[in-house]
Amino acid sequence: MKYLDTVSNKNKKKPKVSISKAFKTIIWPKRGLVFIGLILIVVSRLASLVAPLKIKSLLDNVIPNKDYDELYYLLFIVGAAILIQAITSFLLTRILSVQAQYLISELRAKVQKKVLSLPISFFDNTKSGALVSRIMSDVEGVRNLMGTGLVQLVGGTITAVISMILLIKISPSMTLFVLIPVAVFGLIALKAFKYIRPIFRNRGVINAEVKGRLTETLAGVRVIKAFNAEKQENESFEKGVDLLFQNVKKSLTATAIMTSSATFLLGIASTGIMGIGGYKIMAGELTVGDFLSFTFLLGLMIAPIIQMSNIGSQLTEALAGLDRTEELMNMEAEGDDEERVIELGDVKGELVFENVSFSYEEGKEVLKDISFQVPSGTVTALVGSSGSGKSTIAGLSATFLNPKSGKVTIDNHDMSKVQLSSYRKNLGVVLQDEFLFEGTIRENILFPRPNATEEELQNAVKAAYVNEFTDRFDDGLNTLIGERGVKLSGGQRQRLAIARAILANPKIIILDEATSSLDTESEALIQKSLSELIKNRTTIVIAHRLSTIKQADQILVIEAGSIVERGTHDELIAEKGRYFELYTYQAKI
Repeated sequence: MKYLDTVSNKNKKKPKVSISKAFKTIIWPKRGLVFIGLILIVVSRLASLVAPLKIKSLLDNVIPNKDYDELYYLLFIVGAAILIQAITSFLLTRILSVQAQYLISELRAKVQKKVLSLPISFFDNTKSGALVSRIMSDVEGVRNLMGTGLVQLVGGTITAVISMILLIKISPSMTLFVLIPVAVFGLIALKAFKYIRPIFRNRGVINAEVKGRLTETLAGVRVIKAFNAEKQENESFEKGVDLLFQNVKKSLTATAIMTSSATFLLGIASTGIMGIGGYKIMAGELTVGDFLSFTFLLGLMIAPIIQMSNIGSQLTEALAGLDRTEELMNMEAEGDDEERVIELGDVKGELVFENVSFSYEEGKEVLKDISFQVPSGTVTALVGSSGSGKSTIAGLSATFLNPKSGKVTIDNHDMSKVQLSSYRKNLGVVLQDEFLFEGTIRENILFPRPNATEEELQNAVKAAYVNEFTDRFDDGLNTLIGERGVKLSGGQRQRLAIARAILANPKIIILDEATSSLDTESEALIQKSLSELIKNRTTIVIAHRLSTIKQADQILVIEAGSIVERGTHDELIAEKGRYFELYTYQAKI
């Protein structure tokens, strides 16, 4: 696995989400809650100032004068301040942290919706595991923007400013001495955050790649074990997690530099304050109460600065994740084309290819200027060698692909100008490697029409001969089939897929090797169900088993991206060309 190549290719001049943009799109719409959070944290911070301010009164007035009434009053005030801190802390977590988690779930839903709107070509070039990571992990940083992280940063800044004003009031010279190492630390932190952000962004890419490969490994575990390839898969995964470790190590190193710098510089400040404060007390310029108040207030000022390395790293990680989310959200959805303005009404189902060419890679044409017509309600079969372009024609017919030149029309409407949803609701597809969802047989058949009646469901089940095997199961249609239908045979999975297509009741059917996984008995059953499925529907069939398409209205023989023969079964046999060769070869087998 080329993790390094993948990471380097995906991180060239990517757009960055700025603080201002994050504020505008995420924080500002929730400004009411954020404002409440800021009020709560200001109240909490102000309450935290009560004890340091009262310590002066305790030492300089209450104790020397043995004023018990004032002592009780002072204890009541400090206790009330502590209670306020506890209540505001609870409310902060309850309001902002919960809201942050709601935002995460909301954003995940938006990203997933966006991903499903992207064209098939995007999924062909992206690992499913990588997409799972981007949907689930990249948006989690929002909790640091909307949650207590950002509010603590703002609240901490407010506390630091108020504390600094009070410190200056107690002793300007001691405060100035403290501000010098604080300023040095601020410069170090700014440099560190600028260095860390690309690291966090790369971490998202690496994480997605590792998860993508792991998903593939788990999905293909039978192939791995069959070829005794556990060792190479383990090595591949180890390379990925090591690259992830190296990335984490870089960020931890930068964070450690900030933390240790804060400890060292602020430690020097504290040591200096001890010396200066001690000198001023001995000189009579400062009382013991003033010194202790200064020390407590200094702690309140410094605490947010020390927390800044942690909170700043969280915010930087959040912005890096939002960079990648923004990149995904800015991709053009397949339905965004402004030219797609035609909404199909009653679809008859006449498909026409006019001088269509297509290539997956520049300069390597898969289809070369092909033209043909599929009249409404007829069956057109595509045959030819593997890789000749048959599945590409099916993909173009299903609007999974778009022609590089020429056009495909549906009922005389240019498909490139038709709204995809209005076409696809009239489309049914049975693929060569049919995908089934984990769940029950019933749920998979009902997938295109969840609200279908029981009678409609049973009609589809019988038409596809699904009941031929479900009647033998204890749970019948409620039998769990496992991930991707692993508990069913190939023939059973194919019949289930055809039942799903029958229930959808489409006007246009595309059958891509629909009988390729079937044994002879199952194939005979499926042929009966297919004859019902394709009746009065426009059908495109791709089949290697030529015996299954004898009754097709027209057969197109595709070789090297071109139509080399066309006609009915009898006509093509009489021509004794390429179709005759393929048919007689299979007949011998």
